[in-house]
Amino acid sequence: MTPNALAALHAAAFPHEPWSAADFAAFLQDPTTLLVTHSHGFALLRIVLDEAEILTFAVDPAAQGQGHGGVILANALRQANAGGAARVFLEVAADNAPARALYARAGFVQTGLRKGYYAQSAAAPVDALLLERALS
Repeated sequence: MTPNALAALHAAAFPHEPWSAADFAAFLQDPTTLLVTHSHGFALLRIVLDEAEILTFAVDPAAQGQGHGGVILANALRQANAGGAARVFLEVAADNAPARALYARAGFVQTGLRKGYYAQSAAAPVDALLLERALS
């Protein structure tokens, strides 16, 4: 996927906090970045030493709820492990029930909380849950 395609899909999935094509282009220039693509979405991770962080994860809203997120996540975890990561972590909005369910099914557990982390327009700030799981 090109940076423009990534930005368009990200904007569809996250209309209140989209990343630009320039943001994606910068990440893709970083050798620690892992991009896992699928016909209906993508995951963008950073691997440093034995840790991976899911930076962003998007599924086309028209294709959500059809299992694509699980496929993308499983591929991302497998590739992160192959790249040397022994654990993976991420932040997810506390009010994002579908994403929280996906991560729970994949074995992630909450390890922390960031109060008011997501300041979405026209809404009260939303807490970020810090999730983590071991690989292999």
